[in-house]
Amino acid sequence: MMKLCIFAGMTVGSVVGSLLGGLFGCDLGSFALSGLGSIVGVVIGWKIARKLGE
Repeated sequence: MMKLCIFAGMTVGSVVGSLLGGLFGCDLGSFALSGLGSIVGVVIGWKIARKLGE
């Protein structure tokens, strides 16, 4: 369950970050925000998995 939540969080975070970067029209910014979104998604997915495991 933990891996699934982390994978889903990473995927969603990456897509949201990329879309936010695309709004500004900067390819490098989109790439950077995608990476940052992935990191945030991993942390959120990990916390959700811990809550579900309790």
